Parts: sequence; C-alpha cells; structure tokens
Amino acid sequence: MLDDINKRVFLLGILTREPGESIREVTLSLANTGMFTLKEGKKIRKELEAEGYIVEGELSVKGMIEAKKAEEEFRL
Repeated sequence: MLDDINKRVFLLGILTREPGESIREVTLSLANTGMFTLKEGKKIRKELEAEGYIVEGELSVKGMIEAKKAEEEFRL
C-alpha cells in the first residue's frame, strides 16, 4: 500500500474523474483545493508513472487497486 497520502488522493482523483477529464485537470483541481502545489502535483504524477500506477494517462491495474483501497479508506 502507498504510504504517501498525496499519492493515494491523486490516484483516487484519477479514479473518480469526469469522463474526458485529463490527468492535468485532476492535478489542477487537487492543487486548487490546497492538497498540494501544482509543482508537487506534477512530481507526484511522475513518481506514480515511474512506479507503474499510471500508464499512458490511465490507471494501471496496480493503480486501480490502490485507488480503490484509498476510496475505501477515505469513506470511513
């Protein structure tokens, strides 16, 4: 499981994004909420891509599993 809450929130943001919404738009939305800065969001995205959670702008199976875990965690 990912330890970084920002990464989990980012994955959850991708999971719950609107149809047609890009990862860039998700990053901007999260940055606008104050979750992190835009620069930090870009770094998180690159890290998640390097770790195999995001592939070609979509959640990988690994990313989907972690996003679902985050969804359950934040639902409590």
